Amino acid sequence: MKSVCVFCGSSPGHDPVHAEGARAMGTVIAKRGLTLVYGGGAVGLMGIVANAALEAGGEVHGVIPRALREKEVGHNKLTRLEVVETMHIRKARMAELSDGFIAMSGGIGTFEEIFEIWTWSQLGIHGKPLGFLNIDGFYDALFAFLDNTTKAGFMWQAHRDMAMMETDPAALLDKMDAYKPQTQIKWVEKTEV
Repeated sequence: MKSVCVFCGSSPGHDPVHAEGARAMGTVIAKRGLTLVYGGGAVGLMGIVANAALEAGGEVHGVIPRALREKEVGHNKLTRLEVVETMHIRKARMAELSDGFIAMSGGIGTFEEIFEIWTWSQLGIHGKPLGFLNIDGFYDALFAFLDNTTKAGFMWQAHRDMAMMETDPAALLDKMDAYKPQTQIKWVEKTEV
């Protein structure tokens, strides 16, 4: 990987452990010589991960919709801030710029972004790795839900296995570096009706 996209909250959350995790993630990305690609915001975990990468000497490429930029939440000190017209263009551009994807703590926007990337992987649109940085057990319940979804027959195990989870940023990046996309994933089962 040469670049990694991070999806995370525009809020820092109530517990400072999430900000600490974002700082650690940004620092590790920069120290590995990877470019951080993210949503271009200066607030919340988004701003924290970007600032940490910049402070560690890394390159940070933000992609932000014009409407958010005009509300002055855009980060003005990035290596590059790309302003686009819509949220759809933003996500497509971040996907194009990135060799892998990480979800850190966040809300519905974070979930939507990583699940869309995961769906694209399932459909064979890309073969890039994706992972979740599980700060203080934030994603434990989600992964239990996904395991139950698989057990209930609504997700193939191969698709479930596409998403990696680690509590340590370096360990997550190591897993992602070692990822080999499966070329022949069965994704539709013909059933009798």
